[in-house]
Amino acid sequence: MTDLSINSPTAQKIKPKSGIDAWVMRAFILVIGLYLFITLALPLYAMLSKSFNTFQFDLSSYELQINKDGTWDKPIDAADINATTKKYNSDQLRTSSDGRLSVVGMLEEFSFRAKTIYRLRNKLASGSYLAGSELIKGTDWHEYSSNEFRRVYLKPVKTTGLDNFRQYFSNPSLFNSIFNSLFIAVTTTIITITLAFTFSYAISRSMMRFKGAFKVIAMAPILVPSLLPGIALVYLFGNQGMLKFMMGDQSIYGPIGIIAGSVFFTFPHAMIIIQTALSISDARLYEASDVLGATKTKTFFTVTLPGARYGLISAAFVVFNLVITDFGLPKVIGGQFNVLAVDIYKQVIGQQNFEMGAVVSVVLLIPALFAFSIDRFVQKKQVASLSARSVPYEPKPNRKFDRLMFSYSMLIAALIVGTIAVCQYAALIKFWPYDLSLSLANYDFDVMDGGGWGSFYNSLKLAILVAIIGTAVVFTGAYMVEKSSGMQFGRSFFQFLAMLPMAIPGMVLGLAYIFFFNDPDNPFNFIYGTMAILVVCTVTHFYTVSHLTALTALKQMDKEFESVSSSLKQPFYKLFSQVTVPVCLPAILDISIYLFVNAMTTVSALIFLYSPDTTLASIAMLNMDDAGDIAPAAAMGMMIFYANVTARIIHYLLSKRIYAKTQAWRVR
Repeated sequence: MTDLSINSPTAQKIKPKSGIDAWVMRAFILVIGLYLFITLALPLYAMLSKSFNTFQFDLSSYELQINKDGTWDKPIDAADINATTKKYNSDQLRTSSDGRLSVVGMLEEFSFRAKTIYRLRNKLASGSYLAGSELIKGTDWHEYSSNEFRRVYLKPVKTTGLDNFRQYFSNPSLFNSIFNSLFIAVTTTIITITLAFTFSYAISRSMMRFKGAFKVIAMAPILVPSLLPGIALVYLFGNQGMLKFMMGDQSIYGPIGIIAGSVFFTFPHAMIIIQTALSISDARLYEASDVLGATKTKTFFTVTLPGARYGLISAAFVVFNLVITDFGLPKVIGGQFNVLAVDIYKQVIGQQNFEMGAVVSVVLLIPALFAFSIDRFVQKKQVASLSARSVPYEPKPNRKFDRLMFSYSMLIAALIVGTIAVCQYAALIKFWPYDLSLSLANYDFDVMDGGGWGSFYNSLKLAILVAIIGTAVVFTGAYMVEKSSGMQFGRSFFQFLAMLPMAIPGMVLGLAYIFFFNDPDNPFNFIYGTMAILVVCTVTHFYTVSHLTALTALKQMDKEFESVSSSLKQPFYKLFSQVTVPVCLPAILDISIYLFVNAMTTVSALIFLYSPDTTLASIAMLNMDDAGDIAPAAAMGMMIFYANVTARIIHYLLSKRIYAKTQAWRVR
């Protein structure tokens, strides 16, 4: 008789049978995981491969014959001809994948009117060259008249190696961009963390008035593109700025402007994280410190700072990553101060050197990945600060301290509001600084470079699509990973893919999409140049934070819900639609507004991917600024700001109404 006791070998081999719900959930994980693999892993691989590809003209693989007087000269190697004439040097023979080299350019004398006849052939079977628009392969001789021969071009040969990286690190101007980017990122991080910590400390540790208003104002920089503070700084401290006298001999165009603008747009990100860390302090620690007679200063350094250290570290790496990967602000106000993100743009757009653009992208990826990895490591080390016995900290009135914190918060709020107000003022001025009368002429985008009002409507369309599609994809994926069972490796790999976008700079992702989706052999090539690729790129770029938000909400739900649903033989989609979604609606709305706002303000990820039909408001700002239309660029930036403010208000009203209807069970 077979032993079926719980400890028997036979019983241990028995595995629970997976029902149809389990297989459907695994299918969802597979589909969304495949989406992330195609839209993230494969493009990054394509970009990485591109960085190792070197293209050079191999003149020794071509042979030429010339007939001037009815007699053919002896065939001569193209490399020998160039060695004699010295028309092309080694730098000119180094090119990109779509480069071409004129054959007549290496000849000493050439006239397309001459009666000279030319023959050309590939010495290698793998060689090729262009005769007009025709690609000539094989080793046969082909004959051309002088007029035809001037349209003959050699094609580069592809090799794989580290030559691109050697070239990059041997170029002082390019190599200096690494130091410049690190300098800007580190300096901004120190300043931002100091300011944000003090502001958060004022909110959580004082009894000052108008805390709610200060928190709302502090969040305003999230609602504008990073270009906008750059434009404000130009109007304030530029060559014709309102406060130019304050700069002395210094110029706002360069590291000073980049750092000042970076502090502005990264401040709310740091403030949110630090405030969360400070808000979970245990009041018992402060009571113990008072009992032991510790001074306020000692309590600050032994209780407050250690308790918030993980939040400070996390905020520091978030700010560092945001700054080192930002493109818009350095492009607007950086002047001749090169940084890595702008170098990628210059290599790709300015010089059409995609291989070198890929090299700079890899270089930019290293510090971003390093910062992300350290942040994740620190977060894993973090332990819960609050236990079941903890007492939430409540500040006590202190008139002197409260006034000091109020004054500081007023200063920060004034700087934020003032920066945005300067942009709004600039958008209404006819012609700064000569005609200061007010006008709406700068809002007539249709007569300016950048795509007109269509760019703004495209941004709205993109933001709405990203908010709807992205929220559905992200929340569904998070639910399947969190609530399904089995397939441990697949779920772990999915989690890895979901976390990866946070470490990938927008410029890098956008360039990777060019290499991957612009390949004619790619079955997904049809979405290149359409709104679809902008939606896919934006959802992928901002996937991580949305995924973590969804997981946080889902982890609050007891797993007993699934057990009860299973015991009642209810399909998982009923539990998902009737219980999970209603309970998690606040988080779902938070994900949607996060995606909407970022889709409206993002520049770096989409700068390489838009087409004339899909220009966006944030990119229109950049194009107008390049064309010298700074006031219209400020006007477009304010339109983005007002659109995001409207979306935030709608989100607040919806959240309030939905919370009252679906979250009443949370209130006792």
